[in-house]
Parts: sequence; structure tokens; C-alpha cells
Amino acid sequence: MEVCGYPAIPAYLQRQKFPEDGLSFAKVTHVWTQDPELSRKVARASLIPSVVDHYKDLIGLVDGVLLARDDAENHLTFAPPFLTAGIPIFIDKPLALNMRDAETLFSLQRYPGQIFSCSALRYASELQLTDNDRSIVGDLRYIHAKGPKDWQKYAIHLVDPTLNILGDKGRFTSPQVIRSGHITSLHAIHESGAHIHISTLGDIPIRISIDVVGSNGCVSLQFVDTFSAFRKSLSEFVLGIFEKSVKTSEEQLLRAIYLIEAGVTR
Repeated sequence: MEVCGYPAIPAYLQRQKFPEDGLSFAKVTHVWTQDPELSRKVARASLIPSVVDHYKDLIGLVDGVLLARDDAENHLTFAPPFLTAGIPIFIDKPLALNMRDAETLFSLQRYPGQIFSCSALRYASELQLTDNDRSIVGDLRYIHAKGPKDWQKYAIHLVDPTLNILGDKGRFTSPQVIRSGHITSLHAIHESGAHIHISTLGDIPIRISIDVVGSNGCVSLQFVDTFSAFRKSLSEFVLGIFEKSVKTSEEQLLRAIYLIEAGVTR
């Protein structure tokens, strides 16, 4: 893992113990990438026993697929064969960059919940309000989520936990977007009356954080535990397969994509 090319990954993995901290009830058995040598590199780093020559070769070999690509514009290329084959699929964040592509993917589902998609930060406990936090905040009035990098790939890390705080329900008014250099900010009003402000700050090296303001006061939440969030998202995907349950609903995902598309196009 030290030569995987992404130093942050081995940095947080080395703080864990394996196999104790892994998922004991599931394992990755096959891998495909667009480059055979890259596939072998991923297999060596992640202890994956088998490399396949074509992504469709996975059909019939696995119980679920991790489409671990964050180039959302290509999800419509890679996901359909697995959807039509009825295989559960975890589509990396964001599911799509516009409502049209997201709805096309959902139209290919063979059953509700076949598509699982989210930012792992949706499951970060440190980005969720505790009962004590909610008593401090009172009625939600304003949420400001901010983080580094670009809107297309990283806004979902801010949108998903914000929607989680709002209870994954309700519509938004037409969002307003401001861009300046590498910074993109979106402002919208939730039907509850709460204002949300989502900002991706490009190359500014800041931690992902969310300020939650209410009628009584405010709390500040900061993302710190990458491994636990990623592990929880993978666990939820696998449990959804075992339980045949819907872990990320179509309504929930389309609500997130609505905000993502607004930041891309406006």
C-alpha cells in the first residue's frame, strides 16, 4: 500500500489492525481496471486474488460490485451490465453529475436498492449531530459545509452529511451558485426554512467541516476518521445485499444529485 500512489491511504490504514479491523463477513475476490498492469498493482496492494481481463467478466463470479471510480461521467458506461444482470452495485461518489444520468441508472435497476451510492462521510459519526448537539442548536436555521478540492468530485462529501443532518427529506429552492477561481459555493433554502451553504475551496488545504446554526446556538463538526467512515459505508452495502434491503434510496440520492448538478451547471 505504501506505493499505491495516494500517501493518505497507507497513512490512515497503518493506524488500524488487520484482519481485526476489516469486514469479516465479506471479501474482495476479483479486480478489473482499464490497464492490466494497474489491475495487478491494485491486486498486490489490496491482497485481491484474481484479476479479470474485462469488467463484464465479473458477472457470475461475484455477489456484488464496487464501481470504485469517481469519474461520474463514466458510470453510465460501466454500471449498466451489472444492473441488467441483477447484481448489487456500489457506485462511487457522486452517482452522477446530473439528474438525467442518475434517473437513467435508476431505470436499469432490477429491484429497489440494487444501486448503493454515497459519500462515505455520510457515515462519519463526527459529522452527525448528537442529541446534545441538537439541544444546543435548537431549530435548524443554517448549515455551512466546506472542504477542499473541486466541486464535481468532492462536493458530494459535503452534500451527503448535510442532507443527513436535515433528516434526508424535503426539497430545496432553486440554488444560487457563485464561482471565483477554484472556489465554488452553493446556497439553497430547504423547505424547513433552513439555509444551506456548500463550499468547495479548490487547492486551499482545509479539513472538511460543517457549522450548524440554530435558534439556540451553534456547533462545529470536523471530519477526522477516514477509515471508520469508509468501513461503515462498505459494511452498509454488504448488509444491504444480505438483508435484501434498501440502504440508499432513489429519493435520497436524487436529492443529492439535484444539488450537485446545480453547482456543475450554474
